[in-house]
Amino acid sequence: MNAEALRIKISAVILAKDEQDTIAEIVGKAKNFADEVLVVDGHSQDRTRELAEQAGARVFLDHGRGKGDGYKVALAEAQGDLVVFLDADGSHDPAEIPKLIAPISSGKFDLVIGSRWRGGSDDIHPNFNHLVRDLGGNLLSIIISRWFKTEVTDCLHGFRALRRETGLALKLCADDFDIEHEMVIKALKAGFKVGEAPVHEYARKAGLSKLPTFRKAHIFWWRLARELFRGKPCARS
Repeated sequence: MNAEALRIKISAVILAKDEQDTIAEIVGKAKNFADEVLVVDGHSQDRTRELAEQAGARVFLDHGRGKGDGYKVALAEAQGDLVVFLDADGSHDPAEIPKLIAPISSGKFDLVIGSRWRGGSDDIHPNFNHLVRDLGGNLLSIIISRWFKTEVTDCLHGFRALRRETGLALKLCADDFDIEHEMVIKALKAGFKVGEAPVHEYARKAGLSKLPTFRKAHIFWWRLARELFRGKPCARS
């Protein structure tokens, strides 16, 4: 078997909804660091899907349930050995994909989360919405770190990478934004090695955030309790 056949294949997954202003640029940049680019679209009402396909991505629709649904669709459809997730709004730089991939390729970790607290952020604003979001994410990270005697600083950051087989083995349940710390908790409970890499978070280039800081805040804490204390199987895949 030659060296090319042994090379690890990478799938870059961009989760998008109504991101026509940035999607082509992100797809184009991601193609430089992955063997394939998938866009999982949350039923956009603009030209997101069309522009993603024109830029060279394979495009799939999720089932309309939320961001977590998109994660699960991506893991089912990806053809790479390693899957990298990033957002479509320009806040994640595809040039940092190698930072996430290297510790997995070397066998050091099975799941690597990009950490804004280690790499810096341009998206920190002195307003109540950001304060609540950042405090909540930090508290979740602290609880998970203490519970599993590890150090996780940014459990909710969507810029992350893992082996596809690891992602499928976790049997993820969440359909919404709570999938990100569900993934971390289930990986740690299953004995997978979880680590972080410093990445920089940039301010959103266009469009509006889809994260409902107040309207769905309860789902993050419900998910934490569910996974730490119960961890029952999903009712559906």
